[in-house]
Amino acid sequence: MAKEKTTGEQDVCVNRQARHNYFIEESYEAGMMLLGSEVKSLRDGKANLTDSYARVQKGEVFLVNAHISHYPGANQFNHEPTRTRKLLLHARQIERLTGKTKERGLTLVPLRLYFKNGRAKVELGLARGKKLYDKRETLRRKVAQREVERSLKSRH
Repeated sequence: MAKEKTTGEQDVCVNRQARHNYFIEESYEAGMMLLGSEVKSLRDGKANLTDSYARVQKGEVFLVNAHISHYPGANQFNHEPTRTRKLLLHARQIERLTGKTKERGLTLVPLRLYFKNGRAKVELGLARGKKLYDKRETLRRKVAQREVERSLKSRH
C-alpha cells in the first residue's frame, strides 16, 4: 500500500521501469488536476504509471496514459481510468521542458505519484532512453555492488 515518509510525503505508486529504461537527467515536482473519485482512488493506492508519459502541448503539460482505477463509492460519477490529466507547473519550468524535449530529444517520464501535505503530486523525470547495452551495464554494476556488500558483510 502507501509508504509514509518523514517529510509528510506519502507514496502512492512508483514507476520502477522508468529508471531501468531511461537515464534520468533532471526531475520536477508537478501538481495534478484531479477529480474527486481520482483522489479517493489514489488514497487507496490504486494507480499504475507503467506505459505513461507526460507531453507538452500549447504551453501546458499533460500526463497521458496513467491508470487510476475506478473508486467503488463514486458509482455513476466515476472517472475514466486512463484519461489525460493536466499537470501544474510554473511557466518557466514549462518553457524549459518544452525546449529540452524538442531540441535534445528527451522525454518526460512520471517517476512516482505521491501526496505531499495532502495534495497529489507527480515527480516527472527528464529522461533519455537507454540502449540494450546500457541496461546490461547497469545490471552488471548492481550485481558487482551486491557482491562487494555481501563480502564486506561476511567479514564482520
